[in-house]
Amino acid sequence: MSKYLIITIDTEGDNLWNWHQGDVINTENTIYLSRFQELANKYGFKPVWLSNYEMLSDERFVKFVKDVEEKQQGELGMHLHAWSTPPSYELKNEENGQPYLIEYPSDVMEEKIVEMTRIIVEKTGIRPVSHRSGRWATNRTYFRLLKKHGYLVDCSYTPHIDWSQYKGQSKGACGSNYSNVPENIMKLEEGMTEIPLTVIKSHHFFMPRKFCLKKIISNIYKSIKGQNLWLRPNGNNLDEMLYLLDKVKQSDKNYIMFMIHSSELMPGGSPTFKNEEDIEKLYSDLEILFSKASKEYVGITLRDYEKKLHKR
Repeated sequence: MSKYLIITIDTEGDNLWNWHQGDVINTENTIYLSRFQELANKYGFKPVWLSNYEMLSDERFVKFVKDVEEKQQGELGMHLHAWSTPPSYELKNEENGQPYLIEYPSDVMEEKIVEMTRIIVEKTGIRPVSHRSGRWATNRTYFRLLKKHGYLVDCSYTPHIDWSQYKGQSKGACGSNYSNVPENIMKLEEGMTEIPLTVIKSHHFFMPRKFCLKKIISNIYKSIKGQNLWLRPNGNNLDEMLYLLDKVKQSDKNYIMFMIHSSELMPGGSPTFKNEEDIEKLYSDLEILFSKASKEYVGITLRDYEKKLHKR
């Protein structure tokens, strides 16, 4: 049975971790995306560029992603950030967090989904069917509206992870709790196919590559307590990601899902990769990861994987 690697990129403005209401959102990270695409091409993988409003407002990105689709080297999907997607709607500013789409009235939610979809189609000619929510937040209304407007597959679930400690903007608004969702693919009641991000709870001990007593003690603690392992690079987790490749290969799962933010591919575009040295380390890790994965997994987009699931 083939095992598949699905690469997903939350394609969004520069360093939104430091964004505050009213700040200009820049999209300079778009000029750094071709390097990642070329690396994926090298190993036969097909990134899914889950793109938000400001990126689709940048003609450089539109040109890039249209070329990716025309060459069948990847997929354009939708990633919706409620605070930057038209139409504007003012929520009461009672918390300190960026607003979740699920905070808005259902008619406003629908208007934002419709507008995002319209922009994608008008700018690129591509009808998106894949989606990931901003800040991972979902609910049944959200899924119902996505299905209504032609979306088939979502990849917002992060098994074992509770986002409810992260506030929205209006009173009582918080992130979704995925602590108890399964790691497996689900057909949701609303008709959407949910393909969760690969997150596995593990008690495996990882020996640091460089001897450091403090790090060893920390890793022992993590192995006893258990930790959530993602296929999501942070500059210091190559061994964990390689372990995940092996773990899924040996399991009955037939896919593994990688994720990164587009702005993490740019020096200073995120708190994680702050300079060119960090970016070079990231690409060194990605080269090792993708080289190993290419021997064990077949690259596929979300759109094509969903077709395989339902034999369309």
